[in-house]
Amino acid sequence: MEAIILAGGFGTRLASRLNNLPKPMAPVAGRPFLEILLGHLGRYGCVRVLLSVGHLHEVIQNHFGASFQGIQLEYVVEEVPLGTGGAIRVALSQVREESTLVLNGDTFLATDLRTMMAAHKQAQAAFTMALVEQPDIARYGGVVVADGRVVGFEEKGRTGPGWINAGVYALRRDLRWPAELAEKFSFERDFLMPQVRSLAPLAFPVDGFFLDIGVPEDLDRAQTELAGYCI
Repeated sequence: MEAIILAGGFGTRLASRLNNLPKPMAPVAGRPFLEILLGHLGRYGCVRVLLSVGHLHEVIQNHFGASFQGIQLEYVVEEVPLGTGGAIRVALSQVREESTLVLNGDTFLATDLRTMMAAHKQAQAAFTMALVEQPDIARYGGVVVADGRVVGFEEKGRTGPGWINAGVYALRRDLRWPAELAEKFSFERDFLMPQVRSLAPLAFPVDGFFLDIGVPEDLDRAQTELAGYCI
């Protein structure tokens, strides 16, 4: 099993906490957040990870080198920012397996990634999306599911409980991209949302811990709530 981690973000909202570190290297319980993500992937049998990097990528490359806990690491360096969609599209061209996992470099989801990939393959899906239930979806926006497929999205701002996109995907290497997409684009806003009904991603609901470290208050929460995953 292999994976792509999107690790090229600027971390603008965390600038005061990062001290010239890229966002995925934010210290959490005494170690870089990216180590926690890689350790989680390793526990479920991932043996190769493509790190899509850009901003301050040298920090990540110098820290990890070519491997981490037996996982082969390769770097896909953005010379100019490509957005999440552009970064995924470039990294997918370097995937070896028929399908790969894709994770955001600033979110953690406690789920059995091997089971997710097995469900993706069994359904012969082109696209599988992990979903997690939240008591209030206002910050994230909601996901609409019908017959086990993602069929729509709710705009950010609606309060109350619901399912959200957990930022973990299983994608086929030959995923088709619309010809009109620019080199730089948002995976969610420019690719997924406009095409959600034709893509009909397989929904993979997760009853597990979820945390996005993208804002200071959640990075603070991570110091204690993610400590148990720092193995």
